[in-house]
This record gives sequence, C-alpha cells and structure tokens, in this order.
Amino acid sequence: MENNQTKEKLLAEIDRLKKELKKKKKYGLVWEDKPEDVVEMCKEKTPVLKEVKSKEIITDKNKPVNLLIEGDNYHALSVLNYTHKGKIDVIYIDPPYNTGNKDFVYNDRYIDKEDGYRHSKWLSFMGKRLKLAKNLLKDTGIIFISIDDNEVGQLKVLMDDKNYGLFGEANFVAQFIWNKKTGRQNDARFVSTNHEYILCYLKDSNKGEINLLPRTEELNNSYKNPDNDPRGPWTSVTLQAKSGTEANVYEIIFPNKNKWKPHRGTYPKFRKDKLLELYHDNRIWFGEKGKNVPRLKKFLSEVQQGLIPNTLLMADEVGNTQRAKEDYKKVLANINFDNPKPLQLIKYLGIIGGNKNATVLDFMAGSGTTGHAILELNQSDDGNRKFILCTNNENKICEEVTYPRILKVIKGYKNLKGEKIEGLGGNLKYFKTDFVDYKESTDKNKIKLTKEAVEMLCVKEGTFESVLNNEDFKIFKNHDNYTGIIFDQLAIEDFKKAVKDIKGKISVYVFSLGDDSFEDEFEDIKQKVKLSPIPEAILKVYRRIYK
Repeated sequence: MENNQTKEKLLAEIDRLKKELKKKKKYGLVWEDKPEDVVEMCKEKTPVLKEVKSKEIITDKNKPVNLLIEGDNYHALSVLNYTHKGKIDVIYIDPPYNTGNKDFVYNDRYIDKEDGYRHSKWLSFMGKRLKLAKNLLKDTGIIFISIDDNEVGQLKVLMDDKNYGLFGEANFVAQFIWNKKTGRQNDARFVSTNHEYILCYLKDSNKGEINLLPRTEELNNSYKNPDNDPRGPWTSVTLQAKSGTEANVYEIIFPNKNKWKPHRGTYPKFRKDKLLELYHDNRIWFGEKGKNVPRLKKFLSEVQQGLIPNTLLMADEVGNTQRAKEDYKKVLANINFDNPKPLQLIKYLGIIGGNKNATVLDFMAGSGTTGHAILELNQSDDGNRKFILCTNNENKICEEVTYPRILKVIKGYKNLKGEKIEGLGGNLKYFKTDFVDYKESTDKNKIKLTKEAVEMLCVKEGTFESVLNNEDFKIFKNHDNYTGIIFDQLAIEDFKKAVKDIKGKISVYVFSLGDDSFEDEFEDIKQKVKLSPIPEAILKVYRRIYK
C-alpha cells in the first residue's frame, strides 16, 4: 500500500514538472531576478506626490503645465500609472549603460565589471521600469531608448519579450545608429567606437506610426521648371516602372515632336500604352534640345511632403557629444554633467514620434535635455507639447542641474559671452515622491492615504489652481476643467451647492472605505459630474503593480 502511494506521489510530481516545463520559454533571456530595495519598499509604503511650491514656474496660464518629479523612477512610474495611464505619446530614456565604470547603481551600490550578476541586476532594473512605462503609453504611443554595446543585445531581446509584459518583436520599429562623434579615437584599444544606438518600439504597430521629417528648402530647390510646365517645378528620374510590373522587354519609337528626331529604345517593365500615355501628358523629358535619353518627370506637387527617417543618424543632422556639451554649457556653464545628449537629437525623435500636442515622458531625465528640447520644439512650430521629467536627486542632480536648466530655458539667462538669452516661456510644477505607510487596508490607513493623495489627484486631472479649500472638501481648476475632492460623505450636499454655478464637467473624487459609486447622491447633477471613489481607485492600480 505504501509503495503504491509513493508511486502515485512520484507520478504526480512528474506530471507537475512536465506542466512547469511547458510554461518555460523556448527562446529568450533568462536571468536571475534580483530583489531591489526601492521595489520592496512599496510592499509597506504607498508612493504619492508632494509639490515643492517654491519651485513652481508659471509664465502663461493658458500654456500646458510641465512636470518635474524628484524621486526614484520606480516610485515616480508607480504614481504615473495612476495619474497618466494611457496618456503618454512619446517616451525617451537614456538609461545607465552598465559599463562598470560607476554609471549604474543598484541598491545604493555601484555595479562594477567584476560583479557576476551585473547583467541580471541591470535586466531586473530595466524590466520592472519598462513594464510600468508601457502602461503609460497610448495605443499609438512610441518609445525610444538610448543604449550602447554593453547592453544593446540584452535590451533588444528584453524588449522583444511580450510574455514578460513588454513590447514584442511585432512592435519593433528600428535600431537607430547615432554617429555620436566624428573624430577618430586613436588611443582606443582595438577600434574607435563612434556610435551608440537608439531602440525604437511602438506600443501597437497596427495603431501607431512614425512621422515623416519635414522636407528641406535645399531639397525642394532641386526641383526646376525649364519647360514652364503649368504643373510646377519638377525633377527627372530614370524611366523605369516599379519592380514587379508585368511586361516584356521591347523596343519603342517615340513619335516625332518639335522637329526632334524620333527616339528609339528598350524600356523594361513598362507597357507601350503606358509609355505613350506619359509621353502625350508631357511627362517624358528628352532634355532641352531633345537629344538626351528619355527620363520621367517627377513633380514637386506630387511627391510625399516629407522624408522617411533614416536609421543612420548622422552628427551633422542630429548633433554629436561635443554639440551636446555645448548645448548644456550655454545654460549651466559652472556645473559639470557627464554625457548629456544633444538637443537636436531629442528634437528629431520628438518630430518623428509625436505631434504638436504630444505628452513626452523622460523618466531618466538627467540634465533635463528632453524638457529643453520640447520647449525649443514648441517655439519653432507653435506647438503645445508637454513634458514629464523624472529623476532622483543623487548628488543633487535634480535640484542643481535638471531644475535650474529648465528654469533658465523658460525664464531666460545670460550665455557664456554675457549676452541676454530670452526665455522660451512655459510652466513647470515640481513634485517629490513621498510615502504613506500602508501595511494593511485599515480604515485609518485609507483615510490617511486619501488626505495625502490630493496633489496626485490634481496631477491626474491637470487642475492646479485652488478654488475652495476646507476640511470636508476641496475644489481645483485649470483654464477649462474642475476637480472636486470630498473627504466626508456627509459634505456631499454642501459640495453640490458650492459647484452649482460651475459650467461644464467636474471630476469628483469621494472618500469611501469600500468601492461605492455614489451615483444616487449625485443623481440630480449626474450630467455634470464624473465620479470616482478614493482611495480604492488608487489602491487598485498599486495592487496590480505590486502583486
């Protein structure tokens, strides 16, 4: 009897192992997921946002409000998963390259080249953040990630892993190669490395797209009109049909025209009737004296009004590391920062990745190049883009580099020559990540979280101007929206009286120990309000993230 039971247990264990093996990846990255202090912290503390009011910059209330969040990017992304889920158009990040030269910190320790778990720690770090970041993108959204040879292979396979919760091969767009320096490094050990990479993925390649680059004036000027064709400027191209056109090679003689000698030639893949049709439509060009080999006229008015981006990003087009240092030093000459990216590179990605109203996120913001670039883009094309920058304050980078750079670019500054540079204008709100102790869902903890989440709700709704502030409820607004936060359900009637003259929709958050809808209490003004219980709506997001 005992032998039969042992046999049954063994068979059950074998069956269990078979099922487990079926779940294992057949292809992909395998790494040891390492615990991370900032992630473990969230099991007992809930992240929220607290505004640093003294760092607010407002130059025009009618312009978008940009955000700078000081704190670990894992915590910032957790908050943004509540405030901005599905709202981001473009993400650009310049993560640590994991070179082993004090560029990557994990659990408050620099990871060096001798660390046997160097790649595992980097993949654990990146994977957790990229999953949170993907949630923030719109279905049409796009992400760009700068990287070099140290981790580009691992990053590509990680991003391709849809089972892990990332983007998947089908949404891969390109691996751009950025020509970061033009000179040769003659003291290099083997070869001079003059490039880095930028991996690009769409959230959904069936819905998103890459924008065309604007055509240059130089390119348009290459179109002429020597024969005064009423259809406007044109250039000539080789007379050959698109590949795949079914036709034989044959000889054709064009009719005599303008006393020119008839032209004889072979034109593969063109049908005779199509050639003659083009000829009679004055789309065949024989040169001004009619003696050249026939060519097809291509009109400027008919060409695609933009250029397909190239995977080779050359320094003369998007800048190099030297140009990046110059961009940075123009604004913050007395504060050193290693390896900023050039403004022109980020503007290039902003153009091909989003429209003039895009919301752009950089959750590894460093010196703030992304924010600076977005402000310049808005000035150049009258855009209304918004940016969200997230960075920690290691070595006071947020306080002494990121924020001062954005402040000067918005308000103006003096360059190295002492010349006054006019500010680009714009608005900025500065927040820090903070925490509420939340080990368990007690009534006391729920009340505490609701009180501490007010500024996070304002960020979610984009309503920062206080209209009414008392113990039972608060009201905020922007130029066209209102937000109400009710802490005591007994104050609902007083709140309704306070908002009776407000026109348009009001987002209303009502404290609840459960998940009540409060629809009955607002039945008389249901067309006016959008209801949400708190803190349950926040806790649902955090349960999903930290499960």
